[in-house]
Amino acid sequence: MQHARQSFFSRGSVPGGLISQPIIRSWTRCAALGLEGRANSLPEPLTSHEFAISAEEAEAFKRLCRPEIEALYADAEATDSIVILTNARGLVLDTVGSLDFAQRAARVALMPGVPWSEQTVGTNAIGTALEEGCPIEVRGAEHYLECNRILSCSAAPIIGPHGEVLGVLDLSGPAEVHHAHALGLVRFAAEQIEHRLFDRGFEHADIVRLHTDPTMLGTPREGVLVFEDGCLKAANRYGLKLIGRNFEALGTVTWADLFQNGVTALADKGSLKRTDGVALLGRLEHRKPTLSSVLQRAQALPPANIGPIFNAETQRAVDRAVRLLNADVPVLVWGETGTGKEVFARAVHGRSARAGKPFVAVNCAALPETLMEAELFGYQAGAFTGARPGGSKGHLREADGGVLFLDEIGDMPLSLQAKLLRVLQEREVVPLGGSRAVPVDFTLICATNRNLSELVQTGGFRSDLYFRIAQYSIELQPLRHRADRVQLIDAIWESLGAASQEIVLEPECRERLSSYDWPGNFRQLVGCLRAMLALCEPGDRLGTDALPPDVRNASPVQSPAPAKPEPPPTTLDSMTIAAMREALEAAKGNVSLAARRLGVSRSTLYRRLQGNA
Repeated sequence: MQHARQSFFSRGSVPGGLISQPIIRSWTRCAALGLEGRANSLPEPLTSHEFAISAEEAEAFKRLCRPEIEALYADAEATDSIVILTNARGLVLDTVGSLDFAQRAARVALMPGVPWSEQTVGTNAIGTALEEGCPIEVRGAEHYLECNRILSCSAAPIIGPHGEVLGVLDLSGPAEVHHAHALGLVRFAAEQIEHRLFDRGFEHADIVRLHTDPTMLGTPREGVLVFEDGCLKAANRYGLKLIGRNFEALGTVTWADLFQNGVTALADKGSLKRTDGVALLGRLEHRKPTLSSVLQRAQALPPANIGPIFNAETQRAVDRAVRLLNADVPVLVWGETGTGKEVFARAVHGRSARAGKPFVAVNCAALPETLMEAELFGYQAGAFTGARPGGSKGHLREADGGVLFLDEIGDMPLSLQAKLLRVLQEREVVPLGGSRAVPVDFTLICATNRNLSELVQTGGFRSDLYFRIAQYSIELQPLRHRADRVQLIDAIWESLGAASQEIVLEPECRERLSSYDWPGNFRQLVGCLRAMLALCEPGDRLGTDALPPDVRNASPVQSPAPAKPEPPPTTLDSMTIAAMREALEAAKGNVSLAARRLGVSRSTLYRRLQGNA
């Protein structure tokens, strides 16, 4: 192997028989990309935000693969190996198995959140299986980069019914231990996953299961062909092999192009003949719609975050917030849980001068206190035990040039509040384990469902940070206080696609929905409507019996009465507060400008207005 490497890297060729053709093709591709075989640079991991998005997109795929991963787990532990699942781009989604080897693999960044495509890390089982489109084993020095010679890896791509690559299943262990059955194990596991993909869906289609050997029928190695109106629409690799075609045949080849007999021959006799006379055994399935397939339609509904659907008052608040953000003035959004604080913030970002730059949302209440500092401020490689080899930028640097949205800011620990204040003042951040400050440029939107001014008075929130982030506050109304609930329900119902299915809410159903208290606000209302839509058929008219029990049986709440005009101020104190509010409105929310016009300090203006909020 060492002779083969020396020959390739010095002369660009390898004497025949030293290594397999797939490895030679991979090395050639890597050389064409300009990769250096002796390079020891590790692939850059995705940020936690980017990986969270990729993991969420692949959640259904991970659930599909879970039985096979669990089956391989015992073998991986016994052989000091790890099972790896990636997406179609080679991004590692999950690893299970030997903890000792997982720690060794992490030294070369073989861990969740790191891309292992051939273009990124050279020849490796994951990336090369994707490039070659077939199972492959890459052992030790066959890896293009020398730093990956500690690995012995076997991987198989997982191919969907329409020929699309869904991901890769890999079994990796130490190079000094040859796992003779690893490639066979991952190949069979991938075949089982591919076979199970035909268990649901394909309503109104003819599913043909074939093989030349009757004992193979019903196993993952049977051929599966799916026909709709006589045209081949989907297949697995074994099915295509049995008819001498590839995935390019999907959508173009008909039953008559492939078989001498009609469909009835297979249904009646359990056999048919190819056009070349070769006999095949099998069975025919007529897939009918089931309750599960009806429920699957709900997965095609628009995502839960269908907003924004704003009333006139909230739209005016968005307009003000956009102007503030463009002037680099932080905005604090207050509202109960579910009122759409992040939806509001995203709408402001989308209309601001920074719309084309990142929007980074951080839920301060969801991050463990022990990890919050590292997630926000980032860290250098080796800053602490368990740190990624390449370090992490942190959310503050991820937001550079764009908007940072800190949700539930009231839950941030006091120790981190001081560090955040320093970043806001100095416009630079020092990662954990680092000594050099990195400049950052972002505008800030914070949100909370807590009374921050009370927290300041009780010592739970720093007053200096409060004055820094609350230069302008916006309150989002709870749903029960909105007079336009019926119109809001109609707008959400239409956004969910009910009109296209001619599904109608009867008047009494709409009335009961509009009169409900909705303690979970907009989020709860959207979830309720999505559930109702998922459980009905096109053309249905929904009455109160379609409502969830807690909504159907609840006491109605009254719509808020139109606001009465406030009486003119009568005391000196109330006149002062009124003058301050008028000055702030005239300054279009610019606290500093309003304070200068009034001849008072900004902190005085804050204190008086917040004390009378």
